[in-house]
Amino acid sequence: MCERCGCSGNDHTQLHSPSERHVLEHVHADGTAHSHAGGQHPHIHEDHQGAYAAHGGDDECHPRHHVHAPEVIDLKMRVLTKNDEVAEINRTWFAQQKVLALNLVSSPGAGKTTLLERTIRDLRGTIPIYVIEGDQATANDAARIRSAGAPAVQVNTGTGCHLEAAMVARGVAELQPPGGSLLLIENVGNLVCPAMFDLGERAKVVILSTTEGDDKPLKYPHMFRAAEIMVLNKIDLLPHVDFDVQHAVRHARAINPGITVIALSARTGEGLDAWYEWLHREIEADRGPT
Repeated sequence: MCERCGCSGNDHTQLHSPSERHVLEHVHADGTAHSHAGGQHPHIHEDHQGAYAAHGGDDECHPRHHVHAPEVIDLKMRVLTKNDEVAEINRTWFAQQKVLALNLVSSPGAGKTTLLERTIRDLRGTIPIYVIEGDQATANDAARIRSAGAPAVQVNTGTGCHLEAAMVARGVAELQPPGGSLLLIENVGNLVCPAMFDLGERAKVVILSTTEGDDKPLKYPHMFRAAEIMVLNKIDLLPHVDFDVQHAVRHARAINPGITVIALSARTGEGLDAWYEWLHREIEADRGPT
């Protein structure tokens, strides 16, 4: 896992705006980063911009990157502390602006982007939605989101296996979501490292699809413990797959007794009303009394 192997190192992060402007970040030996281009987060000072370097490493923390124990402890504290500092700045800004930020996490192929596309189309005109798309490469998903009708920026992490708070800060500076809007952050497809990296979001939304094993919550307990809601996607495929919904829910609640579970199909629309009701409740709670 990222906190143990010390695989955060020299790497580049690219942020693709709708105009395809690139932000290229150079990472120095002390872990700090310098950006050649890109907007400033409205509430991030210059010394915090890019405070935490882009995560790197081969094959999601290959064992050859392991270092001696004292260095591991020092690196873990340094990496997570810098990330958490920027995450708190993000969180403060979101709260001040009444922007509801949600961090969508899942394995690759669970249907995060499809759920976002359907949500944007169905809620168009009722909630202003903005999207930060995280992937290791390509701007394909951001293009899909824009086609669905929402502003989006693509953050490419290179060999990095998760988004970080500084990446989200740069994405927010590019998007400039207005007060009262919904910011959906689609993290890199990975159920391990994103569990540890706070982005300043209001909640993590873990998406589990019926094409995966129903024991995933037990295999990846840190992610399901960190999530506030589990969206069980692709229920239209239940007649064709070996997946037990009750087992999946029981396993998730064994890890996180308070987790909310919503079963739906982003493709057919079944169960989406419950997802939209949850979003509306969270938005109203985030906005507070008028």
